[in-house]
Amino acid sequence: MTSKLWFQAGIGIILALVIIRLFIEVQAIFDPLFIIAQTIFVPLLLGGVLFYLTRPILYFLEKRKFPKWSAILIIIFLIILVFWLLYRMVGPIVTDQVNALAENAPEIIENTESYIQYLLDQRDRLPASVEEQLTGVTEQFGARAAGIGTWVLSFLTSFVSGLFTLVLVPFFLIYLLIDHRKFVPFISGFFSGARCRWIRKTMHDIDHTLQAYIQGQLFVSFLVGVMLLIGYLIIGLEYALLLALIGMATNVIPFLGPYIAVVPAIIIALVQEPIMAVYVLVVMLVAQQIESNFITPNVMGNALDVHPLTVITLILAAGNIAGLWGIILAIPVYAVIKAIAKNVYARRQEIGHTVVKDVE
Repeated sequence: MTSKLWFQAGIGIILALVIIRLFIEVQAIFDPLFIIAQTIFVPLLLGGVLFYLTRPILYFLEKRKFPKWSAILIIIFLIILVFWLLYRMVGPIVTDQVNALAENAPEIIENTESYIQYLLDQRDRLPASVEEQLTGVTEQFGARAAGIGTWVLSFLTSFVSGLFTLVLVPFFLIYLLIDHRKFVPFISGFFSGARCRWIRKTMHDIDHTLQAYIQGQLFVSFLVGVMLLIGYLIIGLEYALLLALIGMATNVIPFLGPYIAVVPAIIIALVQEPIMAVYVLVVMLVAQQIESNFITPNVMGNALDVHPLTVITLILAAGNIAGLWGIILAIPVYAVIKAIAKNVYARRQEIGHTVVKDVE
């Protein structure tokens, strides 16, 4: 019985749960490690994203016989150049739109409150369950508004932390570009023979999965932002570039991103002209359909091969467990675990065939 897969899997799950329970009991011992991990998490994550975006450039330059340090300096220069060009071309327009939005904020808030009040006035015509939910949302909105001072303080603290993060990101990027080839040999060096080859193959699959997801997701988000910008300009929506940038940023969040992006666009549209909200919904629907049916399949292909129902389940679970970061990281983490599981299963099958052949 001990040779059965279900028995071994059950024992593995039980041991994992015991280890997790013991880890929770002695969690205080590891608090300093948690603090260090939280400090370097965001810079390391952003550095890793930039690494996967710039690594093809590094390989291209190395094939042209550029020394590694000169290739890395060229990459850093290109990153600075791209950000500078974006700042020069997009920055003034975004700044003007942000200033205009700030000036019109009182009017926008007033109009939004009038729409909310209109909905509240219709509560008697709504089903009891909907009325209770609407009342709950209103109470939450009031509580959030009352805590605006705390929110401002938290924002300032996050802003300072963000500046610190931006300083650390280039250092992580540079060291990843320098030493990334040493990581797999270092890990696989603890093993030999077939296990060493299996470790190398598994880590290669993980690397390929992360590269496909990061490069593909960011490129898809860029294309979605371009489509939204074109659509908003066609319908004459105010703050078109700013709203398109918001849509491009939120599209990084799987499944929920488009729905988050459409909220500020609808609010602006309602203030500008109520019928404009319908046009915004049409633009978002067209962009989402093009993205899901044409862009994503051709850009990302079957690199992740995650069923839509699995995506929704992962996002809901990860959001409850880890908030926004859980939502953003749920899909790539699942894809990495899936790649490891596939290699474990393939390794077991290989061992099983070898044992059968030896017995025969």
